[in-house]
Amino acid sequence: MEKLNRSSSKGENLSRQVQPLYQSIAGTLRSELVQYQAGDFLPGEWVLAERFEVNRHTIRRALDVLVQEGAVLRVQGKGTQVLSRPYMYFLKTNKAFSEQFAQKGISVDSRLHKRMTREGHQDELRQLGLDEHSRVIEIQTIRWINDEVISLMKHIYSQELEKVFSAYKGGSIRHFLKQQGIFLKRDSSVIGARLPTTLEASLLGVTQITPIITVLTVSRDILGNPMELTFSINRADRVNYHVTMNGDNE
Repeated sequence: MEKLNRSSSKGENLSRQVQPLYQSIAGTLRSELVQYQAGDFLPGEWVLAERFEVNRHTIRRALDVLVQEGAVLRVQGKGTQVLSRPYMYFLKTNKAFSEQFAQKGISVDSRLHKRMTREGHQDELRQLGLDEHSRVIEIQTIRWINDEVISLMKHIYSQELEKVFSAYKGGSIRHFLKQQGIFLKRDSSVIGARLPTTLEASLLGVTQITPIITVLTVSRDILGNPMELTFSINRADRVNYHVTMNGDNE
């Protein structure tokens, strides 16, 4: 591998270096990750320091960038391990998350975290078309892919469905509702991004500087009535969302 070009003079260095050296090294290492398989380890810090002709502190800062991006993981006593690439989720109107991944042979599991009945927040009631001061059911689940936590989910429904959800113990909620004769269709989704709270980071198994993707989705029943409000918090390093403007993807 070629070493990074180093300027021969201070003035030349200031004119050429448009970003910190550790960022340049991180960019080089990032581009080389395609050469590795998930689970492989990068060369050791001393080896990288010699290659780039820098000290170990600079290498650590470069690796910190990749760790924060979720591309690699530091394993104590072993080194820096390459992580698998993010899963691609195609937003579709009728197909559930678990169904889409199951067709690819990927194991998905949704585990019940909390279930409660409470007063609905004003925005929730508006989006579900419920009267002021109505009560709602909140179902919290944790989504796993191949034994790895991927998402935290909140599903909000009218209290009228309380009896239906008393039988829910875990698994795909969309599949559970179909078994009850309730068929939903995604109407709209709003996608955002932010950093996780302390609790969210703990549940997802990430640091508080790991970005998360937030998705707020409204789903309707076969008559077109809003029935489900879902708020998901997803690891941005593990899940990418694919959205098209001209219909569903195949």
